[in-house]
Amino acid sequence: MTMEWHASTDEYEKLINRMSTPRVVIDNAVCSTATLVKVDSARRHGILLDAVEVLTDLNLLIKKGYISCDGRWFMDVFHVTDQNGNKLKDESVLKYIEQSLGSIHVSRTNGSNGLTSLELTGTDRVGLLSEVFAVLTDLQCDVVEAKVWTHNGRIASVIYLRDCDSGSTIEDFQKIDRIEARLRNILKGDNDFRSAKTSVSMAAMHTERRLHQMMFTDCDYDRNPILKFTSDPPVVIVQNWAERGYSVVNIRCKDRIKLLFDVVCNLTEMEYIVFHATINTDNDQANLEFYIRHKDGTPISSESERQRVIQCLKAAVERRASEGVRLELYTRDEQGLLAGVMRTFRENGLNVMRAEVSTRGNMAANVFYVTDVIGNPADPKIIESVRHKIGLSNLEVKELPSICHHQKEDGEDQAIGVGGAVLMFIGNLLRRNLYNMGLVKSCS
Repeated sequence: MTMEWHASTDEYEKLINRMSTPRVVIDNAVCSTATLVKVDSARRHGILLDAVEVLTDLNLLIKKGYISCDGRWFMDVFHVTDQNGNKLKDESVLKYIEQSLGSIHVSRTNGSNGLTSLELTGTDRVGLLSEVFAVLTDLQCDVVEAKVWTHNGRIASVIYLRDCDSGSTIEDFQKIDRIEARLRNILKGDNDFRSAKTSVSMAAMHTERRLHQMMFTDCDYDRNPILKFTSDPPVVIVQNWAERGYSVVNIRCKDRIKLLFDVVCNLTEMEYIVFHATINTDNDQANLEFYIRHKDGTPISSESERQRVIQCLKAAVERRASEGVRLELYTRDEQGLLAGVMRTFRENGLNVMRAEVSTRGNMAANVFYVTDVIGNPADPKIIESVRHKIGLSNLEVKELPSICHHQKEDGEDQAIGVGGAVLMFIGNLLRRNLYNMGLVKSCS
């Protein structure tokens, strides 16, 4: 009897594991211009974000998407390409996507990798990063990686450090206290005593998720912009569909890399669940539609909440959409490099709107988006002067990453082969279900 009970328990656990493990199908036959990635999984809060994160961390473009939830199960269909607008052909990349999406039901965390994580939020100003990196250099901290976002006069940064002496995590608690105290004083400036924050830890979550969380907690969405931001702001419309008990969110904005990730990340952070969604891109424009509810199953309940959702989603789109000049620095890494580069930017009246710092072996590979002090395009003569000071071969002006769109070809949606036919049928079934529910206007 005992052996039978254990056998039945094992079979039950295997069944639960099979039910919770996502089923992933990747197909290159259905569409002539994109690779289709389909994910079926048991629903849980945040799993859509996990799936989108896998694709966007590879810098893939999501051209179209159909998301549908049926009870405790959800299904996503994504049309993806590489940054050049081509289908995915590299078998190692396809295998990585399949394995990663197949394991999103398992909680994933980022280890410290021998680094100390430093988080900063405060009021942005010209030269602030110069002061931050100068302090870190003075305290014998080596910056291995960093990401910096600015929005509406606020700054958020996640910086990964190692001790210059040990080459690993900073374990001296007195040194950690000194780092926090000195940086907090810099962030406070003359009038930011309440909102300037610093924190140090030995572990970190997904960096860009964390940046969104930090900006959201800092209420950057509810602050008046100090610098000019963009000439093409996103349009966000939020309405309630009372008959179905959904709140409907429509976003139209310029298409860009990681757009869907940024929006879904903020919906998740606000504790909304996406039950259905459609994502479409046309030329350089993106149209996103989400049918959401609170975690308790209710839609948006007040005008103030509706306005807050609109503000938060506009901020989510804007944080990464810098329009400054893109400068790429590739040179030998050395202590004080960032402090020197940032000082040169400051002395020449350049403001860093966004930055991505990384090291590859003994080389530094950094990207900066810069404007003038009031957020306007930087003077090309000043840019050239800065390049001469830092090194023409080291610091280069690059075009802002563009989104490649192929024209739709005849027969694009016709399947090729049995696998393609099955996946096309599933995609059409999903669209038909959305149409029957009234969630899309046409199932053609």
